[in-house]
Amino acid sequence: MEYIVEKIGMSRTIDTSSTPVTLLRLINTKICEVCDEKCDEKKAIVAYADGKAYNKAIAGIQKKYSLSKEFNKFATLSLENAELGDQNLDVLSKAKIVKVSFKSKGKGYQGVIKRHGFAGGPAAHGSRFHRRPGSIGNCEWPGRVQPGMRMAGHTGNETITAKNEVISFDAENKILVLKGSVPGFNGAMGRIRIVK
Repeated sequence: MEYIVEKIGMSRTIDTSSTPVTLLRLINTKICEVCDEKCDEKKAIVAYADGKAYNKAIAGIQKKYSLSKEFNKFATLSLENAELGDQNLDVLSKAKIVKVSFKSKGKGYQGVIKRHGFAGGPAAHGSRFHRRPGSIGNCEWPGRVQPGMRMAGHTGNETITAKNEVISFDAENKILVLKGSVPGFNGAMGRIRIVK
């Protein structure tokens, strides 16, 4: 069972032993179409609201499923119930562990020290080797750079999946409280899957 969520941010519990928690808001999704019986897992096309994106392609899908203009994004989720309309949230009150998938924070083009944690060279004057990667290849054999060499490049903005324990679920405000941190920036859209 999957749900689309928005990351609100981090907080902590006010018990004697304070626990860091992440707050996630469940996005209102409408089930538009359910996969036929031939599929191994029940999958469905769902619609949800995200920003003000609108074009003729979105208008055509909205007309096909008779949706209002606010539902402008579409995704495929694995579901248990095959009923069209609003997604069922009752299962979340019993959930104990969920898998959370978000895109990590994008940090642009970074060097090897920030990207891979290289030590770098001496900081003193005259060393001429401060934050550079150093030697990257072999000499005579194989005479090329090996695949998987850790080098400078684009950092972050990758889909990361983490397993978190459910602390509580507020069904009225649709807010899920998870133990620990979750990848991504505040306001990022992701998805959760109930594991247990």
